Amino acid sequence: MEILKFSDLSQGGFAGLKERRFVTDRRVFGGSVDDKVFDGLGNFVYLADANFLPHGETGMHGHKEIDVISVMVDGHVSHAGSLEHGQSLESGAAQVQRAGAQGFKHNEINPNNTQNHMIQLWVMPDEAGEAAGYKLYQPKAGEVTHIYGGPKGQDDTFYSATSISVANPVAGQTIKQTGTVMAYLSRGEGQVNGQTIKARTLVRSEKGIEFVAQADSQLILIYLS
Repeated sequence: MEILKFSDLSQGGFAGLKERRFVTDRRVFGGSVDDKVFDGLGNFVYLADANFLPHGETGMHGHKEIDVISVMVDGHVSHAGSLEHGQSLESGAAQVQRAGAQGFKHNEINPNNTQNHMIQLWVMPDEAGEAAGYKLYQPKAGEVTHIYGGPKGQDDTFYSATSISVANPVAGQTIKQTGTVMAYLSRGEGQVNGQTIKARTLVRSEKGIEFVAQADSQLILIYLS
């Protein structure tokens, strides 16, 4: 099992936010990658832990042939752009935007006088040429919510062989995931496979994980469908 902590990484950022990048897959980012940073899993290629400054924003920008997943940890984001303009993301919400061949433009904005906290993940699509699309999820305390991946022929999530779920275990609850998995603890603390970890820690295991929450937590799971 491999562990990467927030304090292991250098501070970066752009526009109105500061961030630390835990995953920048060499298939996409090439040789410019920090040696400490992890590669992804399946078509998952990027994970950044970001704090928007008060009234900070990303600035309007575009994507093509990438799926962009945003998970709110704390605070609030106002979403602007070509997909679901005006949508609001509250603490705990998860937004999934599929660019496809059509592409999309977006600007994520912190409307508040305090910093917020958001995790962004990128997944390469299994097939090029898909239509652009948008989905919004509201994971609940004590539950695991599947927000990305799965077979064709269903509309609950965008299809992919790479899956992402958001778990919100309460203190004392156990979350298990078999097989090769990457898990990002964005809020809370607990034990993973018997080892204590705190918020802003990424774990990679080839043999699954068992996470026991020691406080109410948010755990993002990335695995193969």
